[in-house]
Amino acid sequence: MVSREIALKQLRELKKRGRKMRLAADGWKNNWQTLIAIILSARTRDETTIKVCEKMFTKSPTPQKFSKLDEKQVKELIYSVNFANNKSKNILKCTKQILEEHKGKTPEKFEELVELAGVGRKTANVYLAELGKQEIGVDTHVTYISNYLDWAHSRKQEEIEKSLKKLFPKKRHKDLNWILVQFGKTHTSKRHKDEVLDEIKRVK
Repeated sequence: MVSREIALKQLRELKKRGRKMRLAADGWKNNWQTLIAIILSARTRDETTIKVCEKMFTKSPTPQKFSKLDEKQVKELIYSVNFANNKSKNILKCTKQILEEHKGKTPEKFEELVELAGVGRKTANVYLAELGKQEIGVDTHVTYISNYLDWAHSRKQEEIEKSLKKLFPKKRHKDLNWILVQFGKTHTSKRHKDEVLDEIKRVK
């Protein structure tokens, strides 16, 4: 495991080497929209998710309006994302849970979020980080880069999360997913990505 000092230097280098771009969680008008966008982004390109959500939220900008749609209508709106069948069911159920169990207010506690349809550990943490809370969403980019740079030595989300929280100061936790995803999306060739990571690994 690298030292905190070196890890912070490497994180700064990752940020420099990543192209700043809008991710699926960024820039929505309310918390419900943010959560739904993150759910839809699983296994789907951020660019595709953003386009789908912009169209969907123009039609139904609030959970109250969205809940009036049926599953077929939702599927037609999100057909471009991967696993549209399951996701249409999940986001409709999730929205109704928010309305019925949380009085229309999207939860801001991890324990409540993971009780919602379509929301797992990664989705909940990415959402909380977007709200400014110091949480770490562990996705494929975070898993790969963290293990490559010896920040973590596991493929399990929770174990990686624990390692990163121990390694980095709390004030940087919410930035980790965003920086690593930006880097991962910038360097899409595995060979090139590994070459750049090898350079970053030598940072002292």
